[in-house]
Amino acid sequence: MADTKTFDLIVIGGGPGGYVAAIRAAQLGLTAAVVEREHLGGICLNWGCIPTKALLRAAELRHSIDEMKDFGITINGEISIDLPAVVKRSRKVAGRLSMGVRHLLKKNKVPVFEAEAKLGAKQGDQRIVTLSSGESLSAKHVIIATGARARSLPGIEVDGKTILTYREAMVPETMPRSLLIIGSGAIGSEFASFYHDMGVEVTLIEAMDRILPVEDEEISAFVQKAFTKRGINILTGVKMASLKSDGKTVTASFEGDQAAVTADRAILAVGITGNSENLGLEDTAVKVDRGHIVTNEWAATDEPGVYAIGDVTGPPWLAHKASHEGILCVEKIAGLKDAHPIGAGAVPGCTYCRPQVASVGMTEAAAKAAGLKVKIGRFPFAGNGKAIALGDDQGMIKTIFDEKTGELLGAHMVGPEVTELIQGYAIARTLEATEAELIQTIFPHPTLSEAMHESVLDAFDRAIHF
Repeated sequence: MADTKTFDLIVIGGGPGGYVAAIRAAQLGLTAAVVEREHLGGICLNWGCIPTKALLRAAELRHSIDEMKDFGITINGEISIDLPAVVKRSRKVAGRLSMGVRHLLKKNKVPVFEAEAKLGAKQGDQRIVTLSSGESLSAKHVIIATGARARSLPGIEVDGKTILTYREAMVPETMPRSLLIIGSGAIGSEFASFYHDMGVEVTLIEAMDRILPVEDEEISAFVQKAFTKRGINILTGVKMASLKSDGKTVTASFEGDQAAVTADRAILAVGITGNSENLGLEDTAVKVDRGHIVTNEWAATDEPGVYAIGDVTGPPWLAHKASHEGILCVEKIAGLKDAHPIGAGAVPGCTYCRPQVASVGMTEAAAKAAGLKVKIGRFPFAGNGKAIALGDDQGMIKTIFDEKTGELLGAHMVGPEVTELIQGYAIARTLEATEAELIQTIFPHPTLSEAMHESVLDAFDRAIHF
């Protein structure tokens, strides 16, 4: 086709995986294009990671006001919340970053086509990609980075008013008096924390026997106890039979003896499903498993020249994993000899509820199930001077080592700013540091990071402050 625009690489989707892949391709001298149907930056930037942190920051400040008297600061007068202003700031933050992504792509001379894309036939070594705008592109390599959307449950109808997904939950026009949250993973726990701090009566519902079920058991137990102490109602180990709305309230019914629960609104936070439909995959060798595209360690599908990264592929479904996949995929395409796939347990996870949660590597249960003999260190923030000075000394750091080799198998944290601290352990794992290097490292004082050092020391019976 004479009017077909040809590139070395076409990226379908402009989220944290897609736009990063395109920029890295441009850095390596490849011509790249991005096709995005909605918002540059994807779900993470526009409706997930970034705007939720803006909302959580507002809730954190509201909570801090209640604690100021402990620091000798008194605020006279009524404390009020301007909800439209809270939401407006959240959306402004997302908009600013989306414009930033557009600028970065322009700076790297990556054109953006605002349309939906579909894989077409191959012409020689070129793959045709047709756009809903009527344009046609071609490239030897195509990366699918279309992300995912909220998963629903059978028999539940999301109406956007009383039964919500994360999108509606992020832009409330009014605060409900009461709220049900179905699912206690990172998204559910963050919404529980935000809405409760904003004065809403929250009930968190989880089918598993504990909240944050992918985290280490000790960490999830700590968060569950903290949530309960704050007044968040928690139901675990329950199987929901139905979720019905009468237009004004929502009622969750359960199998067994658990009584039904009614609230003004409900949020479904039960996971995601990949946006793998309407991409033309049915005419290719690309495999899809339960909505997610199957890839190898280099993000390649079974169809030559077609790759997939980010939430449209397998777990963990995290923005930073998508970005890293985009880079390694492009570097492999470009033939870089030092390109390497993501190692097992290398992706850190963060949950920004109060208290914060962060982890990397194996849980204690997973390490023992793998037949490893372990040494475990723990250090409470109650023994950390910086945490005490901040007035936020509840939480702990847990480290898991291989007894034989000293390898850091996993690290798990709950407490103040642990989402910032976890990268220290992630780097240690990348560098294959053992307990010897970590023990010999000097941690600055006074910092929260000292608790990381003490946890390592404790695993080898050398803790100083505990």
